[in-house]
Amino acid sequence: MRFTKAGMSILVLLLGLSIIIAHVLGLMSVNHSEKNVNDLNSASSTLKISDSSDHLMWFVQVSDIHLSNFRDKTRGTTLLELCDFTFKHINPSVILATGDLTDGRKWDSVGSMQIKEEWIMYKGILDKCRTLKKIPWLDIRGNHDNFDVPDVYSPKNLFLKYSMQGRNQSRSYIRKLSIGSETYAFVAVDATPDVGIKMTFNFAGILSDTEVDRLMGFHRELNDVNYTVWFSHYPTSCIVSQPEIRNIIASDQNSVAYLCGHLHTFFGLAPNMYSLQKNGFYELELGDWKVNRVYRVAAIDHGLFSFTDVKHNDWPVVLVTNPKHALFQSRREPLEAMLSSTHIRVLVFSPDKINSVMIRIDSGPWNNASHVSGPLHVLLWQPLNYSSGIHNIEVVVSDIYGREKVVNQPFSLDGSNLEFKLLPKFLLMLKFNTILQVLFSLAVASCVLPFCLLRYLNYRSLAGKIHLECLRKESFIHRCLKSFWALSNLNSLFYPIFLYPIYISIGPWAVAELVEGHYGWIFVWGIFVNGTFIADSFTYIYALVQLFLFEGPIILCTAYSLNKRLHEYPVSSKPRNKNKLLQAVNSFISGLPYLLLLLSQLLLLYSSYLAYGFLAVIGPFRSWPIILILWCWHHTKTVPLLTVRSAVHAWERKSAQN
Repeated sequence: MRFTKAGMSILVLLLGLSIIIAHVLGLMSVNHSEKNVNDLNSASSTLKISDSSDHLMWFVQVSDIHLSNFRDKTRGTTLLELCDFTFKHINPSVILATGDLTDGRKWDSVGSMQIKEEWIMYKGILDKCRTLKKIPWLDIRGNHDNFDVPDVYSPKNLFLKYSMQGRNQSRSYIRKLSIGSETYAFVAVDATPDVGIKMTFNFAGILSDTEVDRLMGFHRELNDVNYTVWFSHYPTSCIVSQPEIRNIIASDQNSVAYLCGHLHTFFGLAPNMYSLQKNGFYELELGDWKVNRVYRVAAIDHGLFSFTDVKHNDWPVVLVTNPKHALFQSRREPLEAMLSSTHIRVLVFSPDKINSVMIRIDSGPWNNASHVSGPLHVLLWQPLNYSSGIHNIEVVVSDIYGREKVVNQPFSLDGSNLEFKLLPKFLLMLKFNTILQVLFSLAVASCVLPFCLLRYLNYRSLAGKIHLECLRKESFIHRCLKSFWALSNLNSLFYPIFLYPIYISIGPWAVAELVEGHYGWIFVWGIFVNGTFIADSFTYIYALVQLFLFEGPIILCTAYSLNKRLHEYPVSSKPRNKNKLLQAVNSFISGLPYLLLLLSQLLLLYSSYLAYGFLAVIGPFRSWPIILILWCWHHTKTVPLLTVRSAVHAWERKSAQN
């Protein structure tokens, strides 16, 4: 019966995990073959893709600039070069700057505020850029542009004074462009919280009811638009709103793509963070200008959306718009138009004259493309020859100075598709707020429930109601389990250690000056400050890191110390004389884990002090771990051995019976 109950428990756990995994995979799956004619723009679906330069528009994006008064001044000089030289030769219809325009961090990298010198630097660059006299620069705030801003109309919101759009637009806005016979709309989504607290608790985007109403109201202005591009600083996975931002975007049937930044390249693990949302639009995160010096060139050509991410000063820039990349096939685009097209279309940008644009498909012969006008080069082709499966188009561009760019791009004309990489899909398609809540709940449960179970088993064993045969075995696992058993049944250690994760799940962590002049309460599930509740998901990340860096190590350190106490010498014998130097070395080695843990927590405490002041460090979240480490370190050395032995009395009884 005992085996049956355990087996059933494991079965239920595995079933629950399988349901969670299935749900996650379901959120990340996209049916590429699904077609919805209502989603297709009726005008673009009838356009014939030929060698004409009509029905073509291109634009650029730059993100996460992080102009700093204390770090890397070349961010500003290279940004001016990008704006005044690079964009001059690309000559886009519009330039998107998707947030974190300034760094907002003090000299210590921990303190944060709006730094006027950085905003003056930003405005100075825009004023010097001659390209902007004829090309719109559409900028939007990021979380760094909102550090220590009590409300959007506060004098501390320097975006209003020093940005290009902030002078006329305080939050989200829409800009329309008419090019040829088409109208294009660019919708800026300002998802920065209404109260911009200092870092680090200012990571997630939040759309208030007022801002959601504003975005929904934009739909009336989009009725006469052919194509809509939405852009913001935050990925949709990092935005909390009701209804979801993805549904707001998808409700506009002309939405083509959502462009963002914020995650940079996710520590270099996802330099190409792209996905196709289940709602049918592309979500494309752009790597940062701050370190990687990356910008994006995107085009809408006869209703087909294409883009390429480019390193600064990497010339020529090449973008194949027909046939488009096989990875990017949205039901919102007239993909069938590629099969009836007459020409391959390539956009080539360079500050110098282009010598040749050579094109071949698969292993076919090379052909020289013809220049039409501007960046457009075309080549006559027979798409029916490539109507099934995935093929490869190769383009080699060279300029008069011998610079060469080679582009290989897979394409398909029958709906055959490639799959996006798993990590980018995970980062862009899931709901981080929900995922982090689940992970935090599981982490707290894993820190508490196993030890509660050991206490319960100890009680039942001592009462003679269960017989644990596993206690008779001797192995490494046996010794580890015995030390955890001792920890679970020593009240003086159990309660302070295992009440900590429970407390940070419920109680306030601290009261701190989250915005200058405004104090707030920090909870794991949100922050109250300046009369506003902020559901920032970064609190869950902070809590998970704390459980990983403190709760897990303190459990292991304490269990290890108790294990050493249990094996020092028998209860009835006296301690043997040892060399004092050896005793000192052993004492230092046994205390080293506690010392390292203490230093790590003191470092975190100091960073909290720099970020939010003295009140933040005396709260339970930061002060309790310091006290607890010292208590466990001292108590495991001084608690009577008889008390430790009594905590594992069930084991001693089994040993005696054997």
